[in-house]
Amino acid sequence: MNIKYKGSFVALLTPFVNGQVDEVAFQKFVEWQIIQGTSGLVPCGTTGESPTLSHNEHERLIDLTVEVSNGRVPVMAGTGSNSTEEAINLTEYAKKAGADSALIVMPYYNKPTQEGMYAHFKAINDAVEIPLFIYNIPGRSIVDMSIETMVKLAKLPNIIGVKDASNDPIRPTLLKNALDDNNFIQFSGEDPSQLPFMASGGDGIISVTGNIAPNLMSEFHKLWGEGKLIEARKLQEKLMPLHTSLFLETSPAPVKYAAFLRGIANSEVRLPLVEPTNQTKNIVKLALKDLELHKIEI
Repeated sequence: MNIKYKGSFVALLTPFVNGQVDEVAFQKFVEWQIIQGTSGLVPCGTTGESPTLSHNEHERLIDLTVEVSNGRVPVMAGTGSNSTEEAINLTEYAKKAGADSALIVMPYYNKPTQEGMYAHFKAINDAVEIPLFIYNIPGRSIVDMSIETMVKLAKLPNIIGVKDASNDPIRPTLLKNALDDNNFIQFSGEDPSQLPFMASGGDGIISVTGNIAPNLMSEFHKLWGEGKLIEARKLQEKLMPLHTSLFLETSPAPVKYAAFLRGIANSEVRLPLVEPTNQTKNIVKLALKDLELHKIEI
C-alpha cells in the first residue's frame, strides 16, 4: 500500500445555499484544505451531512473531491449505510470515481449483533475491491463493534483500518495486542481525545476541527511524528476549547457556524439539524478569537 494513512484527515463539511449543494464553494474549500496541509480528504461522512444527501449529491461530492485532489492527497469517501446493499452501491461508485478508499459507518438504527456487523462488512469487502475503513461510532449508531469482531474483519483482504469514535483512549493498544497484523490503521474520530489516542498507538485522526483549523491540526500531527511530544501536547491544550465548542450541539451545526465566521462556507444545515443557539455561537466565537482564526477568503 503506497498511500500514507497518517496524520490529519478531515471529515469535510458540505456547503449548502438555499438547500442546494454549493459545488463552487465546496471545491474551493477542498483546495484550501490541501494548501493548508491536510493529509487526506473524507467527503460524505457525518460531518458532510450524509444522512440527508441524495444519492446524486453523494456521488457528485465524491466526484468533486477526487477532481480537486487529483492524486495530491488520498480521498477516503464516506459510503456507509444501514442498508448493506446501499453501502455496496455507494462503495462501487466511489471506486469508479477514483476514490482511494472508503469509510463505512456502522449500521445505525438496525442494531445488528456482532455477527450481523461482521456479515455487513464482509459483504462489502467481497463485493468491491477497494481499501475499506470501519467507522465505529457508538454515539451515533448505538452499536459498538467489539475488538474480537474487528480482529476477524481485519483478516479480510480489503479491510485495512478503522476510524474509532468510541472515545476510548486505550482501545488502540487493546486492538494492536489482539491483531496478528500490526499494519491495521487506526484513526481517531474524536478531536478532544486525539493525544491519548495517538499515545496508545493511533496513526492519525479524521477530524472535525480540521475543517476550521487545518494548519493547526496538521501541525499537531507533524510535531507528534517528529517526537516533539511536549510541543504537541501544548498545541492540543491550545486547541481544546475549539475542539469542545464544536461538539456543544449536534455536529456539524457548530462547525458550520465556525466555517461561516471564518468565511469558508455558509452556515446552513439541513433539517432535522438547525443552527446552534446564541450561547453556543458565542463560545465558538471566543474559541476562534483565542486561536486568532480570523475571517479569510479562500
